[in-house]
Amino acid sequence: MVNRETNTDKPKLLEAALAAISEKEIRRKVLVTLGLLLVFRFVAHIPVPGVNSDALQTIFDENAILGFLNIFSGGALENLSIAALGVYPFITATIVMQLLQPVVPKLKTLAQEGEQGRNRIQIYTMWLTVPLALFQAYAQLLLIQQFGGVSGFSLSGGAALVSISTILTMVAGTMFLVWIGERISENGIGNGVSLIIFGGIIAGLPRTISRGVLTGTSAAVSGLLLLSIITLLIVALIVTFQEAQRRIPVQYSRSQVKGGRVYRQQGQSYLPLRVNTAGMIPLIFAFSIMIFPPVAAQFLANTVDVGWIASVAEFVQSIMSPAAFPYWILVFILVVLFTFFYTMVVFQQQNLADNLQKQGGFIPGIRPGLPTQQYINRVLVRITWGGAIFLGFIAVVPFLATSITNVQALQIGAAGLLIVVGVVIDTMRQLEAQMSMRNYEGFM
Repeated sequence: MVNRETNTDKPKLLEAALAAISEKEIRRKVLVTLGLLLVFRFVAHIPVPGVNSDALQTIFDENAILGFLNIFSGGALENLSIAALGVYPFITATIVMQLLQPVVPKLKTLAQEGEQGRNRIQIYTMWLTVPLALFQAYAQLLLIQQFGGVSGFSLSGGAALVSISTILTMVAGTMFLVWIGERISENGIGNGVSLIIFGGIIAGLPRTISRGVLTGTSAAVSGLLLLSIITLLIVALIVTFQEAQRRIPVQYSRSQVKGGRVYRQQGQSYLPLRVNTAGMIPLIFAFSIMIFPPVAAQFLANTVDVGWIASVAEFVQSIMSPAAFPYWILVFILVVLFTFFYTMVVFQQQNLADNLQKQGGFIPGIRPGLPTQQYINRVLVRITWGGAIFLGFIAVVPFLATSITNVQALQIGAAGLLIVVGVVIDTMRQLEAQMSMRNYEGFM
């Protein structure tokens, strides 16, 4: 006999959302997060002095390189606003500091000193962000001037004062966004810097889709329908790989004294190794490198009159353009290489084998110490192949989807989708933790 009950309760997700909003502290955090994101979007529309808006619109529509750079700024670069650099100089500085920790003894020592050491590394990261932002602001303004978006940009002569003030304004905008991100992390929900990137991508999505509709072929409707299906499949794939783990069983030996006797107890747990440990970092590395050759070639073609240099520059532009097939082959290879590199660097910093041994833990059948480290490395290399190929595929999806659908609406790229899905999952987890502390059922 089947016992059927009529469930009149709201769906779990809706119930959890209502519970989150009804809780005063969580509601305050959500409102703080939304308010600061609105401030970010307001700042993204304040242009620096001396901008030709019509010329900027034209060159961003016609130039694939600048259009690609504009996507992750949420349109701020297209407006040449004071937030045109976004938070990417800070992200670059963070990556550099992570890579320097294994090779610089002082940084390695600070990383092992707990919260105080991490705070000191964060200060160093801020210091490194400023020169990186200065260089990026100068390079982007010089590049945009080459295409006619701005005029009179120079660090010498009568235009020097205006040019320097423009660069400093853009650097100040970046540091202001980083400050907003820290306020979100401390007083809101989620990782502040990630949410700023998320907000920029989402803000640029409607315009990207509308451009895809306008630039589509006569089969635009069917192409967009197919593109929507591909996008949903990509989101499902991203969620699968973001959550995929290889759990290594770990046993812990504990000693407990009872009645003058020592009893040994065994506890079992798991060491979770994520398939995609590197996240979006390899994508940032790869695209940062791939953007440089066509930009340099364009600069040389416009400034050097030597015939053979111009010919080489044109050839580089033809094969290294985001619309060219060789460009995406190199992107795929670089993403795979950087995934292995970054994953190995991160796990070397964690010293998993030593930490397990200090805590009295061991992997069944594996001796502690070096054999444990070698076993973890073997498992890590195997699962990283899956994560590396996944990230490489995610990187080239825009080219594949455009080839299939003849619609340019996926300029945001699956890399942007990876960021969006990752930020959403992380934010939901933090809401889950907040609600669990208050005895509510969460979203997941």
